[in-house]
Amino acid sequence: MENARQLGVRLSKVTFDAVYSSPMERARRTAELAGFAHPSITDLLKEADYGSYEGLTTRQIQEIDPDWELYHDGCPGGETPAQLYARAGRFIELATQLGDGRVIAFSHGHFLRALAVAWISVDITVAARLQLDVATISILRDSERGRMIALWNAA
Repeated sequence: MENARQLGVRLSKVTFDAVYSSPMERARRTAELAGFAHPSITDLLKEADYGSYEGLTTRQIQEIDPDWELYHDGCPGGETPAQLYARAGRFIELATQLGDGRVIAFSHGHFLRALAVAWISVDITVAARLQLDVATISILRDSERGRMIALWNAA
């Protein structure tokens, strides 16, 4: 969690118009360590619903289904890639209600990759090509050329 503390030091110099977090403990704890003790909690930021794959690692799932890929196949009894992408779109709608306001979100790796590709309006399968490490910063922003990923996976 030291990375989250270091992240908090850097983020303390930036003001945000809204702070959101997944309701899951690990996201709320990261928000707290980063200096945001009282984020608005939204289910839109929850991790992907893995259905019957819940609790399994990617390696374990691929022992069952060697060609499995979350953003292509989804999870039996869980979210489909289209549902994950749609949920990301709903969070974008929520976050952009502030107009040009700065928003920070604490969430989970698979969902955040879906959020990034929904932000730039590319196919959900592109999310599989985005590496995202724990306690990193990514910046999605509007520009004169439209929505862009301005920074990704910065430690």
